[in-house]
Formats: sequence, C-alpha cells, structure tokens
Amino acid sequence: MRYIVRRVGQSILTVLSVVVLTFLLVRAMPGGPVDYLRAKLMQSRTGNQISMSELQSLAAEYMNIHPGEPIWMQLWYYISSLAQGDLGRSIWYGEPVADIILQSAPWTLFLLTTSIILTFAIGIVLGAVMAYKEGSWFDNGSTVVSMFLNSVPYFIAALLFVYVVSIQLSLLPASGNVASGMEASFSVAYIGSIIEHSILPILSLVITGFGGISLGMRGNAIKEIGEEYIRVAHLRGVSGRRIATRYVGRNAVLPLYTQFMISIGFMFGGSVILEQIFAYPGLGYYLLTAINARDYPLMMGIFITITVAVVICILFADLTYSKVDPRVSSGSGESY
Repeated sequence: MRYIVRRVGQSILTVLSVVVLTFLLVRAMPGGPVDYLRAKLMQSRTGNQISMSELQSLAAEYMNIHPGEPIWMQLWYYISSLAQGDLGRSIWYGEPVADIILQSAPWTLFLLTTSIILTFAIGIVLGAVMAYKEGSWFDNGSTVVSMFLNSVPYFIAALLFVYVVSIQLSLLPASGNVASGMEASFSVAYIGSIIEHSILPILSLVITGFGGISLGMRGNAIKEIGEEYIRVAHLRGVSGRRIATRYVGRNAVLPLYTQFMISIGFMFGGSVILEQIFAYPGLGYYLLTAINARDYPLMMGIFITITVAVVICILFADLTYSKVDPRVSSGSGESY
C-alpha cells in the first residue's frame, strides 16, 4: 500500500512539474501569450487600441492568467483553473479548449489503440514463430524484413501510402476521419467510412512498428527455450503445445508488457505528425494547428492532456506488473 501511495504521489508530482514548466516556457516565449492576444484583438478591431483592464479580462477568460498579478499568482490561478477542468478558450477556434479536446481525443484513442494492439499482436506471433524456426530461411528472411521495416520512419510510410494508395490507385481516402457530408450515426455506412479513413494511418504505424516487437519477442523466446526448466518439461513428457504457450510464450511476453504501455506515450507524440499528414482531426492535428497559429491555450491544454495520459499509462504498467509477473515484488522498488 505504501508503494502504491508513493508511486501515485510521484505521478502527481510529475504532472505538476510539467504544468509548471509548460506555463513558464510559454510565458518566456518571444512576444508572450498576452502580447499575442493583444495583437490579435487589435487586428480584429482594425487597429483600435484596447484598454489594459479589457486585455486583462480577456487574458483571464482565454488563458486563465492575470497579467497584472505576480508570476506566482498567475501560476496559482492557472493551476486552480486546471483543477476545476477549465483549460481556457482557444484563440484560433473561439471555443473552450476542453470541448475541443473532448471532441478530438476519441479519434486519437481509436487510432492509437487499434494500431498498438495490431502492432503487438503481429509482432508477438511473428517473433514466436521466428524463435521456433531459429536459423531457418523463414527466420533469416523475417529478421531482415523486420529490421528494415523498423528502421523506416512512420511518416515516410504515411507519405508513401498517400501517394501510392490514395493518389495513384485511388483505393482509399487520403484525409479526414469520415466522408464529408455524412451525419454521425451508428449506420453501417458511417462506421464503414470511419474504418475506411483510418486504414492508412493505422497501417503506417503498424507496418513500421511490428518489426521491433517481433525481434524482441524472438530474443526473449530463444532465451526461454534454452532454459533448464524447458528441458525438464520435455523430459517429463509435457506436450510441445503446452510448453510453447504456457511456458515459453508467457514468459517471453512478460518483458514486452512495460514496452506495450510505454509505447502508448511514444505513439501520442507520433500522432502529431501522422494526423497532420492525413488531416485526421485528433489531438495531434489540433496540437500542430495550435503551434502554427500560436494558440497558446489550446497548445497548453493538449500538451497537458497528452502528458497526463502518458503518466497514467506508465503508472498503470508499474502497479500491475507484479500482478502479471508474480516473480516480481512491487514492494521492492521499481517493478521493471
């Protein structure tokens, strides 16, 4: 119990540190969010001046900061607003940041969850087969292909898919999350359109990701096959299928569990470029749009959301690893 409280406390401290660091970095950027907000307002009013009191009121509404207060008071107001779920209002879209995140997060989660599951499923199965066929032409060929695909950046694969599959062959759409003009519903046509638009982004992540998993699984499985307890199991007459699934497969997959959770964080970061390439309206798409438009409230809101998601995944992996692998004691420190 003490270990769980300590790990949860460390995670909360990590999130708070990221919030403070993000707040200070944005404040230190050339021009600053308040000056940028003043310039945008003056531009929208065709050059008319804006009073300081009005500017402070708008800064508090859009960014949860009070320019007239000391920096530590501004930080306190900002953190207090975040704790109440108020992430400010987007300067570019004119909508509450929380609403934009709630609308875009499900699309990113759908894309990343499907990609991660497929990546690990293909990688684990392929790696296990490679280990049992060690030294064969299948093992050698799969190793070369896995190393090659793992070295290709996902955005290169995405651009190739767009050019070949969408532009040259016109087989799948190159952008968006659903066909334009379709009303949201549970109809077959609407769900089919969602799947159709997600194939290329998911394929870009899976094709360039499963190679690393398969190589890791191959190494773990070969190590397990050479263990003494496997020889003993053979001598005791345990069936080959039971040894492969219950002994070798299970123990070889365990080291990949932490990698599975941490990969979620890397894919959140990767979604920024991927969603921009496919104009997929997820968190990454809106984050890059916010950076280009210098939309500070939206930028900070999405960045903090991604940070919280990554910290939760790592915390979940740490707390559950001892349950997945009973050989590890959660009370002795880090579980992995």
